[in-house]
Amino acid sequence: MRCVVQRVLEASVRVDGKIVGAIARGLLVLAAVEKGDTRKERAWMAEKLANLRLFPDGDGKMNLSVLDLGADGGILMVPNFTVAGDCKKGRRPGFDGAMRPPEAETEFGALCDAVGAQGVRVARGVFGADMKVAIVNDGPVTVVVESPSVG
Repeated sequence: MRCVVQRVLEASVRVDGKIVGAIARGLLVLAAVEKGDTRKERAWMAEKLANLRLFPDGDGKMNLSVLDLGADGGILMVPNFTVAGDCKKGRRPGFDGAMRPPEAETEFGALCDAVGAQGVRVARGVFGADMKVAIVNDGPVTVVVESPSVG
């Protein structure tokens, strides 16, 4: 499982011109599920996303997680198989490592539920839809999080 995580002041996703998910302060997560991902990778990623310390404390150091923000924080989960793209060879990314739908859709939904079970307010995009994502990046702070093979 691979996620691109951005700290945001606000983020939203639109499908067919309608907002389907939005948060104020928190994290935008572009999430790709990959072949071989299991509930163990999902649990690892959910815990990591909820507890990743990307927000500044009173001294300006990144010591707070989205959980530490309480009701002011949230995570916008956006399914994005292109994050699983491999650009090592050639000029066009290869997507052989991405999990195929409909399994990927089920796994993405389970990941969102697992993040929510950590105590984080979760909004989400729509799997397979043409989404328009709007963000106000904070920092900018952007990290890539890849689950280890925990199977």
